[in-house]
Amino acid sequence: MLKHLFSPTKIGTMEVRNRIVMPPMGTGFGAADGSVTERHINYYEARAKGGVGLVIAEVTNVNAVRTYGINTLGLFDDEQIPSWRELAKAVHGHGAKLATQLMDAGPESLSFLSGVQPMGPSPVAGRTFRQAPRELSIEEIEGVIDDFAEATRRAREVGLDAIEIHAAHGYAMVGSFLSPFFNKRTDIYGGSLEGRLKLLLEIIKRIKAKVGSDFPIIVRISGDDRVSGGRTLQETQFIAPILVEAGVDAFEVSGGSVPAAFWAVVPPSGTPLALNAPFAEAVKQVVSVPVICVGRINSPQLAEFILASGKADLVSMGRALMADPEMPKKAASGDFEDIAPCVADNFGCLGSASMGRPATCIVNPAMGKEKEWAIVPAEKPKRVLVAGGGPAGLEAARVAALRGHQVTLFEKEHKLGGQVNLASVPSHMQEMSQLIKYLSRQVEKAGVKVELGKEVAPELVDEMKPDVVIVATGACPLTPDDILGIDKERVVTAWDVLAGKAATAARNVVILGGGLVGCETADFLAESGDNPVVGRTAVTIVEMLEDVASDMAHEAKHLLMHRLHAKGVKILTSAKVKEILDDGVIFTRDGQEESIHSVDNIVLALGAKPVDHLSEKIKDK
Repeated sequence: MLKHLFSPTKIGTMEVRNRIVMPPMGTGFGAADGSVTERHINYYEARAKGGVGLVIAEVTNVNAVRTYGINTLGLFDDEQIPSWRELAKAVHGHGAKLATQLMDAGPESLSFLSGVQPMGPSPVAGRTFRQAPRELSIEEIEGVIDDFAEATRRAREVGLDAIEIHAAHGYAMVGSFLSPFFNKRTDIYGGSLEGRLKLLLEIIKRIKAKVGSDFPIIVRISGDDRVSGGRTLQETQFIAPILVEAGVDAFEVSGGSVPAAFWAVVPPSGTPLALNAPFAEAVKQVVSVPVICVGRINSPQLAEFILASGKADLVSMGRALMADPEMPKKAASGDFEDIAPCVADNFGCLGSASMGRPATCIVNPAMGKEKEWAIVPAEKPKRVLVAGGGPAGLEAARVAALRGHQVTLFEKEHKLGGQVNLASVPSHMQEMSQLIKYLSRQVEKAGVKVELGKEVAPELVDEMKPDVVIVATGACPLTPDDILGIDKERVVTAWDVLAGKAATAARNVVILGGGLVGCETADFLAESGDNPVVGRTAVTIVEMLEDVASDMAHEAKHLLMHRLHAKGVKILTSAKVKEILDDGVIFTRDGQEESIHSVDNIVLALGAKPVDHLSEKIKDK
């Protein structure tokens, strides 16, 4: 019984039906002019329909010039009002409340946008940026204050129930003023904690004057910047009551700053669950308004614990709602096994956006395509054979069965999961296994017949006579034939290492390939080979590109690189392998030939290639 999670509450004058908040997360679904799109409406409406209490729409720019990212939302122009009204109507139609997070892009975010002059509280903060920001003048600060007030006026006019001021993480203008790491001013907007707080207080005062005192204001704040020279938790406790006195109705407590502690802003797998709960609890101790805890709250049971133990009054469950928009309704009815799990991979939700693409979810392919990919009954049920029981085959089987087809799935191994079984082995990656547990349960529940230990061959297709064959036979390790000695006895694949098919007790290992698989295998070997008697396994990564782990989300890569460094893993980049020897490897780097000797094992992590022995053989059937 999740009695705390599903009890109603209030934020100022806003009544919320339960304690689940969808926090602001960039999607890249917006139009070039900052207006709300139909894709946005479908996306947020699905979460409102799924039972969330409060939706805080993604970062919404208050300034037309300093916009954060590509295709982000805006409330800096009255012409954006009609599209926002449609969004409010859609969310309210399912009983949820709607707010949005207002932000003026700060020095960190602006430094990554071409054609925009970075600006912030201080130019010396440029020590962390590609391009040093210039200092905002007093007149420009007055403009920032007015921008927030006008955006809030539009928010109330379109029917939103509240606004959230982004004052966290340093990449927002207000957050950068609050942090001594970024703010080195010596005028009235710096020089002391009270000076750094002045901008936010003036924004709140101007908003109240513009829209009245009965429109709720939430402030997103870092409990602790998690960086040397940043704002501490004690300072946050000091300023929180001051903000309440100024008119703040609730706090959403996060942690970390960009770029130094970006991993804590959107924490990936392997980081502590609910890592900001101690910060939220500390803020809750000094204020009388509701406190929302955000960060790695990925299950309703964990959310209930946070509420029941008094650490927060509401919980933000962003990526969990991306993975399953119906999570609140399923939790309320006790259908926990039917909740699609967030595995905190960060590749779809964060990685896609960093590459200028709309956000996705590796667990929920329909995220952002809620209307186009809605599961509807098939006009004519068919007999469907799925070849392959990895995540793709399982998802295909699940959807086909839900549409009313008669589905049989064959997997040649004796367990389902495919490569996800390997991806779950490295350090800090065990959460990935939840995906297979969920999909296995769903295909069973949908009535899919599963046959393990049986590979699909043309003869089986002839015997079963299905209407459709879905080929989802996955991939296998790539073993290039242009590397001499690649077939030597000491050579094994990362897949075999992670599957336990190759010995991992060697004292000296070289991994060829520094992508995600190679680096995570290095992390695994360096940790599992840490023997108190004989010492740690020496691991060297040899990568032909200039950087490693370029196929990982930034936050996960950041932590992985720290672990590899702490474990003494040596990384050689811009190194092209020429030959594998009986006891080592020869490679070229900067035009020079180099070698490593006394190697026990060479581990191949050079990528993968598709496995499809079936399609061509049955193409005429």
